[in-house]
Amino acid sequence: MVDPIFADPRLAEVYDPLDPDRSDLEPYAALVDEVGARAVLDIGCGTGTFACLLADRGVAVTALDPAAASIAVARRKPAAELVEWVVGDVSTLPPLAVDLVTMTANVAQVFGTDAEWTATLHAARHALRPGGRLAFESRDPARRAWEEWDRERSYTSAVVPGIGPVETWVEVLAVRGDLVSFRWTFVFGSDGAVLTSDSTLRFRTRAELVGSVTAAGLVVDDVRDAPDRPGRELVVIAHRPD
Repeated sequence: MVDPIFADPRLAEVYDPLDPDRSDLEPYAALVDEVGARAVLDIGCGTGTFACLLADRGVAVTALDPAAASIAVARRKPAAELVEWVVGDVSTLPPLAVDLVTMTANVAQVFGTDAEWTATLHAARHALRPGGRLAFESRDPARRAWEEWDRERSYTSAVVPGIGPVETWVEVLAVRGDLVSFRWTFVFGSDGAVLTSDSTLRFRTRAELVGSVTAAGLVVDDVRDAPDRPGRELVVIAHRPD
């Protein structure tokens, strides 16, 4: 099941306007340059901001997401015609041999079960050429980010062209071990519609992330801070051995 925030066409349309700051993508773009990647697989591409950014720079991009509504938004962006869009999960990927696989914006936390996460890591390994890199981020559970997920601290509003005013906020529903469930609420000022989207993320420790990546046949090169959120996220860099 895909969360409504990505799968509902009305919510997909306001995703970018309500979160316009994508400076979190800059370290990934820098990594593309650092490793000289000319072909990239972006798993969980969402509305395609990163995929289109790379395609506009001449990188061959395959962008995967299970939410057709988000991909529909992505297809209207500049350079979208240069991207190979795939609607589905990792089992639907075509044969690839890319230089870099990315999962930006904490996509890695969406895979709540061990089976889902293992399948994703194995798919990433198979998509990489020998020596190719995997890069993803996951919130550090020690920072307990969910304690800040309440209406007062998360409330935002914007006037979206063609849609009108939209208000949104997030509230935690439950914390069960390393699984955190929460609800986004969206209020559309144009007609008073109230839509909600429930999500669950898994908060894996550094040791769990390294162990799972290693078990998938990849070699971990580094676990570093996210430059824009130091001390809050774990950024894992690994490679497929020759």
